[in-house]
Amino acid sequence: MSSWVASIPSPGPEWQQIPIDIFGLHWRIQTYAIMILIGIVVAAIWTSRRLTKRGAEPGVVLDILLWAVPLGIVGARLYHVITHPADYFYEGADLWKVLFIWEGGNAIFGSLIGGAVGAWIGCRWTGLRFWTFADAVAPALLLAQAIGRLGNYFNQELFGLPTNVPWGLEIDAGNKAIPVGLPDGTLFQPLFLYEIIWNVIGVVVILWLERKFRLQWGKVLAVYLIWYGLGRSYLESIRIDPSEFSFLGIPTNVWAAFAAVVLGVIIFIVQSKRHTGLEPSPYVPGREWVRPDAEVDSDDTDLDDELTDEDDGETAGSQKATATSPTGSK
Repeated sequence: MSSWVASIPSPGPEWQQIPIDIFGLHWRIQTYAIMILIGIVVAAIWTSRRLTKRGAEPGVVLDILLWAVPLGIVGARLYHVITHPADYFYEGADLWKVLFIWEGGNAIFGSLIGGAVGAWIGCRWTGLRFWTFADAVAPALLLAQAIGRLGNYFNQELFGLPTNVPWGLEIDAGNKAIPVGLPDGTLFQPLFLYEIIWNVIGVVVILWLERKFRLQWGKVLAVYLIWYGLGRSYLESIRIDPSEFSFLGIPTNVWAAFAAVVLGVIIFIVQSKRHTGLEPSPYVPGREWVRPDAEVDSDDTDLDDELTDEDDGETAGSQKATATSPTGSK
């Protein structure tokens, strides 16, 4: 069962970093980080196109991402460290490793919280409606998460309970997440693959619902939260390295997934009652972006100014002649 024919092999340690030589300097970039960056770029491009179709200024998404991405990274790392304190806080521990995000350990729920705060700040800054941006980014975010999960594959993380299914995932015996006592060659549920499939299907579902029911005012985001929360609630329940904290026997991340579902339902119900029509503009009142008119050639502009000056001169001369004529003095 451990051969590649009957299982999914994991990449070796040499695949976790990609060596790059630039101007004689040797760099080793984490494959995990590359996958996340690719996901961010793809999400940014798609979100920008969705916003532009709604009438937003082209490129405005970059102004929002300046806040959302950094705060999302901080939130992801902070959430992971808080829910896995034993990995970072023990006698003789190197506390600087709390900052070593390239070694893995970034929680998606933390990134959603931090990213949402950053997006809200960015929307306040640009005048864009927060709900408009949230709806535009929702399917793109789900696709970015699917791409980012490939990083978990290269890092040999995010796998589930032992299994005998043909698509079981091979994990190196030295992986610290493997419970003690399991025999060599044990296969595990490939949770990263399950989430990729779930997220891609979710993108299709969200786009279909958005188009069929013309969802706006944050309701696309609500569907995203419900879909993603449902999927993660199951995947986290069979994860072999869940968070260290639990309540009523349920891991923290499962509770977080439940919270995402509840929040999505609340947003959908509240926004459906508050807003029965379509959004009048992607911008808040008074902050609208006006599309510039077609460019006018500078030579034509100068010629128009000259003709205007000549017309003014002729008008003034005509008025003076009229004032000095006998008819005009009457």
